[in-house]
Amino acid sequence: KFEEVKTLIKGNLVLTATLKNSDAKFGFDSAALSPEAMSILDGFVQKLITENKGVYIEVQGHTDNTGTDAINMVLGQKRAEAVMMYLYKQHRIPLHRMSVVSMGSSMPVADNGSRDGRSQNRRVEILVYE
Repeated sequence: KFEEVKTLIKGNLVLTATLKNSDAKFGFDSAALSPEAMSILDGFVQKLITENKGVYIEVQGHTDNTGTDAINMVLGQKRAEAVMMYLYKQHRIPLHRMSVVSMGSSMPVADNGSRDGRSQNRRVEILVYE
């Protein structure tokens, strides 16, 4: 749950990005990255590399409220880890400069009462600190 999440980062937030489900196309109960998601991450890294050096990245995984809290926490973690591993494997961002955290369904950006709202809540947010 949100109250249990501790901030590991102390510093200035310099860049944020949201990998929205409409772009990432996370399937129901899936953490797999689509080609569209990979392309968006590639663009994000190019911006990150040109504008920021020596930063720390927190990758937050979010879900809709379908399923139990326990299932959603695991799924959010898997989504965040998928993004982190892509950044590591494809762009050589060191693992010691990244952390992942699952927010599960605790921080919706839209109403979970509709299909569109649930889709918007299935996302990964990337926060960059210096």
